[in-house]
Amino acid sequence: MREGVRSEGAPRLLTVAMCLCVTLVVGMVSAVNLAIPALSASGLRPSAAQVVWVVDGYVVVFACLLIPAGALADRAGRKGTLLAGMGVFTAGCLLCALAPHVGVLIAGRAISGVGAAAVLPTTLALLVDGVPARRRPRAVAAWAAMTGLAAVLGNVGGGAAIQYGSWRSLFWYPVPLAVAALALAWAAAPVVPRHPRPLAPGSTALLTGGFLALLYAVVAGPQSGWTSLPVLVAGASAVLLLVWWVRHELRAAHPLLDPRLFLRPAVRAGALGMTALFTGMFGLMYGNGQYLQYAKGYGALEAGVRLLPMAAGLLAGPRCGLLVERLAGRRATAAGGMLVLASGLCVVSTVTAATPYAVYGAGAALTALGCGIATPLLSHAMLSALPPERAGAGSGLQSLAREVGIALAGTVVTAVFTGHLPAALRGPGAPGTVAEARSRSTDPQVREAVVRAFTDGLHAATLTLAALVVCTAVAVAVWFPSGREESPGERPDARGTERRTAPASARPGGTARD
Repeated sequence: MREGVRSEGAPRLLTVAMCLCVTLVVGMVSAVNLAIPALSASGLRPSAAQVVWVVDGYVVVFACLLIPAGALADRAGRKGTLLAGMGVFTAGCLLCALAPHVGVLIAGRAISGVGAAAVLPTTLALLVDGVPARRRPRAVAAWAAMTGLAAVLGNVGGGAAIQYGSWRSLFWYPVPLAVAALALAWAAAPVVPRHPRPLAPGSTALLTGGFLALLYAVVAGPQSGWTSLPVLVAGASAVLLLVWWVRHELRAAHPLLDPRLFLRPAVRAGALGMTALFTGMFGLMYGNGQYLQYAKGYGALEAGVRLLPMAAGLLAGPRCGLLVERLAGRRATAAGGMLVLASGLCVVSTVTAATPYAVYGAGAALTALGCGIATPLLSHAMLSALPPERAGAGSGLQSLAREVGIALAGTVVTAVFTGHLPAALRGPGAPGTVAEARSRSTDPQVREAVVRAFTDGLHAATLTLAALVVCTAVAVAVWFPSGREESPGERPDARGTERRTAPASARPGGTARD
């Protein structure tokens, strides 16, 4: 069967299947945030560092393997990679639910992250494969909206699991949904031709090792101290490995991800814009549960439900983006969406424990609306700038930008929070969450000071993130393509309906050997 050719009914079912898969793997990033208090008080008795790795271990493994997983899907088959990834994700959830001690729980989270890395980029590549060109922008917009909406649904689902069960329920509930997603993906996903290129194990090892070291330094820095030996060693190792990776890729006949692709403005705009968007979006997500539970006094489910304005913003974002695009064009719409997100963060920066929920809800909704407006345009521009045989690796790059943004968000919020803690709780080994900080003292004044430290930290962190998003929006406005995006590897024929792959030697950065 020719790539991209599907029956009329298939694209809609394929879009539903891919969005369900994305919802599960992205939702597990945020769902665990609301379980931190219950997990900290559980019989597993995790240390502060172990709680951090239960939360972030999934994200770190997920992010590090995204590009290798996308490249593997291009070479070994996208449908098979997706199905295998969903199976591994499900197995990791089961292991977490049954974990007898915290080490097994962290291992289960890492295994789920491996599966998620195979799922996320492959879903987008399969949409590009299986949806006709005229429907593709809508399908990509739906997929992009779900990557943000999944975070909100993860918070709501996580809150319900904790409210009516235990932290283990958080890992039991996704299992039947993952099995259903597996069956739906098996029925709907197209089987497309593989791209017979070498798997590049050297490039994979260098890239994975470099990002693993980088994300370890980013995650551990706020609590271990930025000048501590492990963080310094991890940071230096990340620089060395990633520089080595770039040199290796520039010389390779079949690179895993050719660094020269970043010479294309649309790729730069997409990667940088997605990183900034999700740093801002998940910076808010990272603080949502703690603000609503500890500063406002809501239960886990009540906190999750109060994030539904974000879901409304994410759902409305793509439609608002289409309307604005007709008036102002794609470049202005993408940059404008980022500015809307920044304005939402500025609103949230004004809240305290006494602030009415409506103010916080409005800021959260604006943040989500901006993400919903800009994400589909950045996703589509980035993929359209890449050759079709690199759709999996390109989707992995886009997903990596998103996950790096999530890791940076947690680091910014944690670093600012620890800096505002009472003097007795600061320094190396400082608590990274409100629950952990409050557990270290029975003094009501200290516990109240911890909540004030969190709201002060939320104020500084959201303003910092808003400034980052605004600066990035300027760069996106410069690099984003102003005309109709078209893949360099594809050109329409005279009828405008069929698409042909241009010879590799005719593509920018391509060679006859590609």
